[in-house]
Amino acid sequence: MQDVADRAGVSRTTVSFVINQVVDGAIPAETQQRVWDAVAALGYRPNAAARNLRMQRTHTIGFISDHIATTPFAGQMIQGAQDFAWEHGKLILLINTGGRQNMKADAAEALLERQVEGVLYASMYHREVTPPASLREVPTVLLDSYVADRSLPSVVPDEVNGGRAAVEHLIARGHSRIGMITNVDPIPATMGREKGFRAAMHHHMLPVDESLICAVQSDQAGGYSGGMQLLQRPKRPSAVFCFNERVAMGLYQAAAELGLHIPADLAIVGFDNQEVIAPSLRPALTTMQLPHYAMGRW
Repeated sequence: MQDVADRAGVSRTTVSFVINQVVDGAIPAETQQRVWDAVAALGYRPNAAARNLRMQRTHTIGFISDHIATTPFAGQMIQGAQDFAWEHGKLILLINTGGRQNMKADAAEALLERQVEGVLYASMYHREVTPPASLREVPTVLLDSYVADRSLPSVVPDEVNGGRAAVEHLIARGHSRIGMITNVDPIPATMGREKGFRAAMHHHMLPVDESLICAVQSDQAGGYSGGMQLLQRPKRPSAVFCFNERVAMGLYQAAAELGLHIPADLAIVGFDNQEVIAPSLRPALTTMQLPHYAMGRW
C-alpha cells in the first residue's frame, strides 16, 4: 500500500479510502484515478486475510457435500449457491466428503477454524441426515436433506408435486392405464413421487391398479426387470412413470426386446433430468427436472 501511495503521490490513508470505497472520504475523482492507476501499474492486491481480521468478517460460506461435487446433475446446487454468494460478495469454500462419515466432523471443524460465516450441508439425494453438532455454532442450512426434528432450515425439492406433474402429463395425453416403476428404498423421494402418482390418478378419478406398480433397485437393471414384469402382463400399461432416468433406461431396453415402440406403444416419463441420459435415449426421454440450481441459490 505504501508503494501505491508513493507512486500516486498521496498518503496511505488516501489509498485505503479509495480501495475500500469509503464514501465519506471526500477524495477528488482525479486523485482516486491516480490511486487506481498506481494499483494497476504495480499489480497491488489487498491482503484479504488481514482485512478480514480487522473487520472480523471472512465473507466466506462453507459448503459440505457427500457426493454432490462428483455428480453431473446435483452439482447444479453448488453452481446456484456459488452464483448467489458471488453476487453478494461472498466466497464458497467447498469440501466433498465422498460419503465418508468420519470426514464430515473434520470438514465441519476445518470450516469453523477458518471462521466461515455460515455453512450449507448438502446431500446427493433427498434424505434425513445427521450433520456434525458443531455446525450449530454458525447459521447452517441443509440442502436436499433434513434433520429428524426439523431444528435446522432445509431446502428440499417437492417430490409429491413432481410425481403428480409427471403423471398429469401422461393423463393429459389420453393415458388412463398408467404404471409406475418405483424405488425399493424407502427414502423421501420414493414415498413422495409415488404419493404424487396416486394423487394425480385419484384427482382424475382413474383407478390405481396395484399390479402395475413395482418396486426395484433404482438403476438400469432394476428398470429392465420392472419393465419386463409390467409389459408382459396380459393387459399391460399404455404409459409408465419411472422413479428416475436410470430406471427409464432399463424400461427402454425391455420395451425394445418385446418389440414395443416408444411412444406409439408405450409412453414413458422419467425423473431427475440427468443430462447424460435423458437426451441420449431414442426417442429422447420426457422427464421431470429437479430444481437443484434454484435450491442452491435459495
